[in-house]
Amino acid sequence: MQTEKIIEIKNLSKQFREVKAVDDLNLTVYRGDVFGFLGPNGAGKSTTIRMLLSLIKPTNGEIRLFDKSLSKDRISILKNIGAIVEKPDFYTYLSAFKNLEILGRLSKTDVSRKRIMEVLEFVGLEKRYKSKVKTFSHGMKQRLGLAQALLHDPELIILDEPTTGLDPQGMKEIRELILHLSKDKDKTILLSSHILSEVEIVASRMIILNKGKKIVEGTVSELLNRDELRVTVEVENNEIAVEKIRESKWMEKLKTTANNKFTFVLVQNEISELNKFLVQNGVKVNALIPTRSLEDYFLNIMEKED
Repeated sequence: MQTEKIIEIKNLSKQFREVKAVDDLNLTVYRGDVFGFLGPNGAGKSTTIRMLLSLIKPTNGEIRLFDKSLSKDRISILKNIGAIVEKPDFYTYLSAFKNLEILGRLSKTDVSRKRIMEVLEFVGLEKRYKSKVKTFSHGMKQRLGLAQALLHDPELIILDEPTTGLDPQGMKEIRELILHLSKDKDKTILLSSHILSEVEIVASRMIILNKGKKIVEGTVSELLNRDELRVTVEVENNEIAVEKIRESKWMEKLKTTANNKFTFVLVQNEISELNKFLVQNGVKVNALIPTRSLEDYFLNIMEKED
């Protein structure tokens, strides 16, 4: 496991008049992480990202990136970060290539033609490098935004809702690019998103915020294995199953029924016990499928908070 800290936030707070957008936040992102940054609207995700990028100043607390203080080494730190914050903006009447060339100059990055073509190829836009951005779909603009973030080959990439407004194919393409950046390019990625299924697929570690406070932080696999899971049981003789379940303790665990399928919320060691109960009571079990998703976990966490 990597122990080199790329992002370290200590007791970070941000107050906007009477609203505390971020409240005493602590988190650590290690080298090689794809770090999921989760929470409902208003949780403080975007405010935290803006503080990380030095776009707004914290009210209290400390931010360290690459083991340097952001308040003391801002310029050298930001040179090593690429970011997409909300919707990337471009000169739509210019080509993809020209946009990247100009943006490279504006950021005082010495960008060669070869490097521009490399990042365009990486995001799958090399064949459209001469096309005006106004002819691009929303998904293509998002990929161009990612190309812009990669132009100076940063170690840390911060993506704030990168799949917003994309169709399923566009979401898949961005997800594959994130995985490629992590596994093949050895980049560290902070991914803020409300699309839980996307985070579950790509993230190695994650944090959940609510009302500016950290609710939980850890590896995705550990957090999902910590909680109850949904178990769908498919039976052959539905009437017998309904009768036996209704008369047993399993009725309290039953969440939904549909045709010959019953969904329970159980802890791990109850699965075999339920199966044994059904078989002993003459119920023919055709399938027993445990599922646990980040969405279930997230909703459960939010319910406890409320």
